[in-house]
Amino acid sequence: MTDLEARLRAVVRGDVGFDVTSRALTTMDASNYRRVPVGVVAPRDADDVAAVLAVCREQGVPVVARGGGTSIAGQATGTGVVLDFTRHMNRLVALDPDARTAVVQPGLVLDRLQEAAAPHGLRFGPDPSTHSRCTLGGMIGNNSCGSHSVAWGTTADSVRELDVVTARGERLRLGRDWAGAPDGLRALAEEELARLRTGFPDLPRRISGYALDALLPERGADVARSFCGSEGTLGVLTEAVVRLVEAPRARALAVLAYADESAAAQAAAGLLPLGPLTVEGMAADLVPSPQALPRGGAWLFVETGGESAAEARARAEAVVRAADVVDALVITDPAGQRALWRIREDASGTATRMPDGTEAWPGWEDCAVPPARLGAYLRDFRALMAAHGLRGTPYGHFGDGCIHVRIDFDLLTEAGVARFRRFSEELAELVVAHGGSLSGEHGDGQARAELLPRMYGSEMVGLFERVKGVWDPDDLLNPGMLVRPAPLDSGLRFSVLPREPVDVAFGYPADGGDFPAAVRRCVGVAKCRTTSVSGPGVMCPSFRATGAEEHSTRGRARLLHEMLAGEVVTDGWRSTEVRDALDLCLSCKGCRSDCPVGVDMATYKAEFLHHHYAGRLRPAAHHTMGRLPVWLRAVARTHTAWLVNALAAVRPLAWAAKRLGGIAPERELPRVARRTFSRWWERRRAHRPATRGDVVVLWPDTFTEHLSPAVGQAAVRVLEAAGLRVALPPTVHLAKPPVGDGRTVALDPLTLLRGRGRVCCGLTYVSTGQLDRARAVMRRTLDLMEPVLETDAPVVVLEPSCAAALRTDVPELLHDDPRAARLAAKVLTFAEALERHAPGWRPPRVSRPVAGQTHCHQHAVLGDAADRRLREAARLTGELSGGCCGLAGNFGFEKGHYEVSAACAEEQLLPSVRDAPDGTVVLADGFSCRTQLRQLAGVRGRHLAEVLAEALDENPGRDGT
Repeated sequence: MTDLEARLRAVVRGDVGFDVTSRALTTMDASNYRRVPVGVVAPRDADDVAAVLAVCREQGVPVVARGGGTSIAGQATGTGVVLDFTRHMNRLVALDPDARTAVVQPGLVLDRLQEAAAPHGLRFGPDPSTHSRCTLGGMIGNNSCGSHSVAWGTTADSVRELDVVTARGERLRLGRDWAGAPDGLRALAEEELARLRTGFPDLPRRISGYALDALLPERGADVARSFCGSEGTLGVLTEAVVRLVEAPRARALAVLAYADESAAAQAAAGLLPLGPLTVEGMAADLVPSPQALPRGGAWLFVETGGESAAEARARAEAVVRAADVVDALVITDPAGQRALWRIREDASGTATRMPDGTEAWPGWEDCAVPPARLGAYLRDFRALMAAHGLRGTPYGHFGDGCIHVRIDFDLLTEAGVARFRRFSEELAELVVAHGGSLSGEHGDGQARAELLPRMYGSEMVGLFERVKGVWDPDDLLNPGMLVRPAPLDSGLRFSVLPREPVDVAFGYPADGGDFPAAVRRCVGVAKCRTTSVSGPGVMCPSFRATGAEEHSTRGRARLLHEMLAGEVVTDGWRSTEVRDALDLCLSCKGCRSDCPVGVDMATYKAEFLHHHYAGRLRPAAHHTMGRLPVWLRAVARTHTAWLVNALAAVRPLAWAAKRLGGIAPERELPRVARRTFSRWWERRRAHRPATRGDVVVLWPDTFTEHLSPAVGQAAVRVLEAAGLRVALPPTVHLAKPPVGDGRTVALDPLTLLRGRGRVCCGLTYVSTGQLDRARAVMRRTLDLMEPVLETDAPVVVLEPSCAAALRTDVPELLHDDPRAARLAAKVLTFAEALERHAPGWRPPRVSRPVAGQTHCHQHAVLGDAADRRLREAARLTGELSGGCCGLAGNFGFEKGHYEVSAACAEEQLLPSVRDAPDGTVVLADGFSCRTQLRQLAGVRGRHLAEVLAEALDENPGRDGT
């Protein structure tokens, strides 16, 4: 323990972390920059903050305040002590609806304030796209804005008073009329009144530099306002009084389509006189699936408000009439509006990839110009990018003249970094020529501060330095930001990554087979740190259960980044820090779809475990649950299911088995079916005449085969009722089928011959990182399935996790075997098979409400559109919840995971089932989900196939037999 750490532990009541994990998690924010701190402190109150500052001042160690860590200019990183306010100083202290004010701590997440204000018809005006995880302290530090700034301004417009601690320990309450001003500030400002009146451009999104014009007497000498946007360089915020605004009772969204973003930008300023709440713009390149949007190459999202839905809609329609558009759409449905806003909000992540998959980066993320000049500025901006051979897709707050863009800078080579600098210098000149601000929302940080003299001139920048000296004469707080900045091309986070290829098992097709490139996907926008999920979202269940950064997708990606860098995490694949962070990853794959940049932590975890345990003793759970297919097949071959179940019912024996197998003692061992699904199928097939219709190959996954054969039996019943012929691959090796008309190959189930092998997707081996074994199992499966691959028969998979493994894990792990991609392309879910191969069939009407949860792998990999349509056709009403059941295959059964597993289930799944009315059908297509429901709630969940088969039995005329 260093002397600094020891002294901090002696005086701080909060958490002091100088360990590898704490430091690795805070080396980066959402910018291009990386700094390694000496330690991290999570203070409990203002006294802790003052104590940290006193110790660090004595030892000359810098201090950096950090909120959600989503800053894009590098200002939330530092080489000294980082203050993490999200852990303890995250409360809403008070809310006064009559005064329309709230008292907040700096670590409070914006959405929590909005939730508290909403019942009073109030809200906090500014709302960045990161509203679900950004903090009020970070918003004040950066003077954040968001999409509603045309109506409610910047954070500075919503600040009343601020409690801060200065670097020298003064506790000040900042406000108007010089309230809380440190000694010397007023004299300095009054000496420079002429400069303060003339030296700042007049535009709504001028965030760059210090807001010293707020100190002018005609502006109320507002010290609190001048502190906003200072990026933690003047003092440390400990509490804030903020203003709330009245929220419209109803809203409507007009989506206006234009030919391109320049046309949209040109039109934006003309809509402002109509009093919209938002005028947001984005181009088609940022929308992977634009079907929900009106036709066009770019769109303006214009939100209107009113006392009623009719009034809001009328205002939106007036906007459409006033606009010269290619096409337009007005949405009043709140759910529809939320879906479209998610497209806009996810742009901060989707923009990090060009349409061809090329990486793109921040750095010039939010320049702002007068709104009337935005169209001309964008044309010049495009020309400048073209001159440098760069690409990027602008989007953002067109009504305020503020543009976000990620550009495909090459930040890995010296030549690319040199071009980044040249472009930055020329763009700064272009912004200034248009009367703009280098930063229009996210602050200057390291990315732009070096270029502030081009915007303000050397004398004004000199004044910024003098102001910094008044507040922080020792340069203790966030040095290198805003004044005396570090060069914009130094400390880039990519420079520490290995240049040589890293030997890995998966193919990482979206990243060119490059594991460091896959890890680089995480740019830090931290959508995974959202503390609550609504709708179908899944990511990141372990973070919501623990609240710890290392259990978020971003935190794990940061640790992997530092593992590759080798400076903080020094033992590579053997790292215990990375292993421990990944241990609570459920491998739900939620991040694969919910992360705006498609980070796939389940794959990264499997890759890491593969290397971490190479040549080493694995945990017992890897042998018991990781090799579950082997043990279950052995039970089936020896016909000992009855004995296994009987022994598992004896508590001392079950306790011993769980202890030896690394299984959580709280868990009940699942019962093994006495007759496998395949044996039922063989006996049934021998006594049932052949049917006509398209052939579908039903995949007998391990769970259906050995643990839930009733699901397979139900699926056969429904598929045959729909006129399909069912074949099974696991107990057969198909003979070479006859050739048909040259375009298709016929497959007759009666020609199937008994084979020796069993098909398996390898899921349990992948989830435990036994990738060599997984590949062997997958190759054997491909050998067995080869005759099926020569036909046009689809492969229907009932277990969502196995279907997802066949769609993604198999082709990505066997990237050298073309058969893997062919098999993946054949995989259909139960609902997809009925929709595509029995389009004229209509399911029986169940006419009951449903509850339950969409399987996380189905949400992330497969999609559930076909399931929704099938449920609707069967008159199964209601929506399934999002999130993850928490069992997640082997995860919830492993020792030490029970509490997190149960917490994940309690988030959405169990409440949705408890709150369901009588007669509700509890749907759970995954074996893990059904097991979790039974063990934690005593509820029987059923596969959709079971529900439909039961309805067929009640309505026999529906099966066509």
